[in-house]
Amino acid sequence: MADGDSSYSQPLPCVFSPKSQQYLAVCAQDGRLRIWNTDSKTLHQEYVPSAHLSATCTCIHWGPCRTVKEGPLRKKRKSEAGHVEEKADLLAMGTVAGTVLIYSTVKGALHCTLDGGHSGGVNCVHWHPEDCLLYSGSDDSHIVEWDLQTGKTRSKWKADRGVVSSLCVSPDGKLLLSAGQTIKMWNLDTKEVYRKFTGHSSAVTTLRFATTRPPDSSSLYFLSGAVNNRLLSVWQVREDGKDKNSVVSFTLTDEPRHIDLVASKSKEEAVRLAVVSKDGQLHLFEHFLNGPCKKPLSPSCTVQMSDTKDSPMPIPLLAAALCAESRTVMLAYGNYLQPVIEKLDIETADRHVCLTRNVQTALSLSIASTVSKVKTPISNSKSKVLVPGLPGHQAPVPGVSKSTEKRKKDVDSKEVSIAERLGEIDLQSTPSIKKGQSKGTPSLQTDNYAVLLVQGLESSDHDILNKVFQTRKDMVIKKTVSRLPLPAVLPLVEEITKRLQGHPFTAVLMVRWLKAVLMHHTSYLSSLPDLVSQLGVLYHMIESRVKMFHKLTKLHGKLYLLVTQVATDNSSNKVSDVDHTAKLVYEEESSDEEEASGDEGLLDEDSDQNWEEDESLVDDTKAEIVLCEEDADTDNRTDSKENGEEKMEHDNESEEE
Repeated sequence: MADGDSSYSQPLPCVFSPKSQQYLAVCAQDGRLRIWNTDSKTLHQEYVPSAHLSATCTCIHWGPCRTVKEGPLRKKRKSEAGHVEEKADLLAMGTVAGTVLIYSTVKGALHCTLDGGHSGGVNCVHWHPEDCLLYSGSDDSHIVEWDLQTGKTRSKWKADRGVVSSLCVSPDGKLLLSAGQTIKMWNLDTKEVYRKFTGHSSAVTTLRFATTRPPDSSSLYFLSGAVNNRLLSVWQVREDGKDKNSVVSFTLTDEPRHIDLVASKSKEEAVRLAVVSKDGQLHLFEHFLNGPCKKPLSPSCTVQMSDTKDSPMPIPLLAAALCAESRTVMLAYGNYLQPVIEKLDIETADRHVCLTRNVQTALSLSIASTVSKVKTPISNSKSKVLVPGLPGHQAPVPGVSKSTEKRKKDVDSKEVSIAERLGEIDLQSTPSIKKGQSKGTPSLQTDNYAVLLVQGLESSDHDILNKVFQTRKDMVIKKTVSRLPLPAVLPLVEEITKRLQGHPFTAVLMVRWLKAVLMHHTSYLSSLPDLVSQLGVLYHMIESRVKMFHKLTKLHGKLYLLVTQVATDNSSNKVSDVDHTAKLVYEEESSDEEEASGDEGLLDEDSDQNWEEDESLVDDTKAEIVLCEEDADTDNRTDSKENGEEKMEHDNESEEE
């Protein structure tokens, strides 16, 4: 459901007091608490916390109405004894610093401060309907039970792995709903989990009980609303435990910001619901909770407000409260600094109602003198201030010196622009971690990637998007996509779809980003009601490319066969063309026989050229060779005889001499 960090933006607190709706408590952008009187439409009280700028208010919840002692006690008459008026008195405010402030409207001052229970910012507070107990949920994933009589923690337990974003106590005070990554129902006596509910993919901001019946009757219902979710889910708590899915859902135009509900006390009584969405519209519902309903329910009436100019502009609704009368609604609209309060009778027969009002844009806060007695003098450059010392001595109001102006210029000059940040972060090639560099730089780099990607998507800056999309590391891509806020997921998918239709080289890179988006944000995308229309282009493009892929694989197989056949034919031709000529011939000059054999070798060489010769010719050549050898032998013998006779004669001559 909700992520591990509180990345969703909480709306400014704006709540009507219970039962009579006598007061409207608003905590505006300046961190001040203003309480308006709905009857006189004037500012009743204003409270400025000591740390209203650093520890701003995140949530407000009115305590149960109680009897309050005002002024000195007097003896009551018999007619007044039976009638005791209950008023809204205490108001709990959670802050970013982890403290809870309790403000009293009767005293007009701070009642007490509850601190020391949370280590993170407080996201939600809720009062116990009977006892003087208060419950708070924080970013530190804990729930704290406060005792207002002592001003200390009564108990504390871990509710979830992530942040605790919403709380709600049942009307009988026995059960507590908490929302984190899952919706859990706690037994307040044992502080153990009674039920678990899953179904939201984003942070749950609203939990309200829709019925006042006990859980053992199988008729206990509650509703929940989440960030970026245009459906309000209704859950049923059953004895058999088969309550994993929601039974009813209400359709809105945007995520819910403020909800007021009149609970059902029996099956014959319908639940009345007034929801103010993020786009400033009011949706009214009326439904009998009796089992599951498959189709989402549309509002019985939608109220929208606009100004009376020539080109009308919508006026946002801030809060709404259902009055005791069935058709009467208390509305607060305009801006948080000076809201306009109006009580209307709305006819639900009209499905859509548009009201035109003339709202003054200039803010003129009319604060009663009893509320604030501090007067701020108006001073300009011409005014003079008397300095203590000599009578009548005057000195000009100290203005801004040149040294402070230089300091401001130096501070302004140190602001880093987006271009410089892009230059410092080398997105073309990821730098390696140097010796002096810490190992935490990849996480910082992915943080910068996520910030730059969101800026590029919001401003449609192609230079920033091109440099971010050029990264090829899968780990960097996954971490960047996982750290994106949920409102930036759908624009990222649309940008990926545009780039997939371009060059194939960029399409290969975009497939990695699309894979990472589907891995991390599938649950959020599936919760969008108009997902099919928004992702229709991507779906049809992928479907057409998948159809072409089958044909391309067939063509690839045929081309592969042709290429391999041509390659084998070329290799066979190269093997057949072998040169049979001798590379080297060796001959010995020792005797004529070897010469003959050499001639025979030459004949053999000649015979190699004429491979298929008759055997008869071979036999004739052999006979001739034998005859030639015999003649050679006879010649050698005659030559040796003649040489012997000549030698003898030569010897005789030498002897005679």
